[in-house]
Amino acid sequence: MSNLRAIPVEINWHSGLPVYASEAFLKSVGDEYGWIGGIEESGQISCILPYTVIRKPGFRIARFRLETLPLQAELSLEEEKSFLNSAIAHFRSTGADMIMPAANNSVFRTFPDGAVVAPYGTLIKDLTQPEESLFNEVYPDYRKNIRRAIKDEVQVKNGMQYLDTAYDLIADTLKRSNLKFKKRAEFNKPLLALGDNVRIFVAERAGVIQACLATPFSQHSAYSWYSGTIENPVKGAMHLLQWEAIRQFRAMGVKRFNFTGVRLNPEKGSKQEGIRNFKIRFGGKLVEGYIWKYSFNPLKFAAYSVAVRFLWGDDVVQYKPSTEVEVVPG
Repeated sequence: MSNLRAIPVEINWHSGLPVYASEAFLKSVGDEYGWIGGIEESGQISCILPYTVIRKPGFRIARFRLETLPLQAELSLEEEKSFLNSAIAHFRSTGADMIMPAANNSVFRTFPDGAVVAPYGTLIKDLTQPEESLFNEVYPDYRKNIRRAIKDEVQVKNGMQYLDTAYDLIADTLKRSNLKFKKRAEFNKPLLALGDNVRIFVAERAGVIQACLATPFSQHSAYSWYSGTIENPVKGAMHLLQWEAIRQFRAMGVKRFNFTGVRLNPEKGSKQEGIRNFKIRFGGKLVEGYIWKYSFNPLKFAAYSVAVRFLWGDDVVQYKPSTEVEVVPG
């Protein structure tokens, strides 16, 4: 096993890497940003970890926008852990107060020593298959809903002209569940920054938009970032919307469709279980791993964690003061 040294490296993004590693995206969501590279003894960069730093009054918060990305061969778990431990040492030296989860698509295979951890997963659909195989992976009841929506003349369209409509639908959807959403400018900024690397899909029937889906993408993957519906959408509208996005990205040569995070063991009957079941029924592979956060300043870390739960009503990685790794049921 080789220990990997974590140091800042130049951003060298291309479409074969996830769009969340691109400079355009990182710049749009952070006050500081960059790549941390895992350096072998030979000097070769074997992996990268895209990050941003957010500065809030009294806080300096680092966020990893993706999981560890190997550039050559797959890392062993021991190598990845050594890299993450070195990355922790780097951010400690820069004066960060904490590392917090950035997105529910960042599912790590392992975690650094001393992290606060929760098991987590994501669902990924392999778009290199024939379209017929992709459709057959979808559960029968969802295939029925898709066909019903087509019969009911639901049409799927896309374009940045739907950006404001998408925001309104997503915000209203979350409001119906008593959840807050980010401000419009904060939602718009990264999507506008991505240019041709984002699609805003809507499902429309008789001139009324029923549902929306915002999907950043590159050749590597398309990501189901945010979605929403009107209060009583036409049955099957969201199913058709998701399927048509999958179908179109496959035609564009995108290799994966990432439904983003799901809790592995949600409470039975909970909203989280409903979200998990919805994503699972589109087929694809459940990738299991971890989401984690790390404290450099225990008082600030505790205060910020409490604020997150108060403002947003949820925190996958529940904070419990400890010097030991704690795995918290997701």
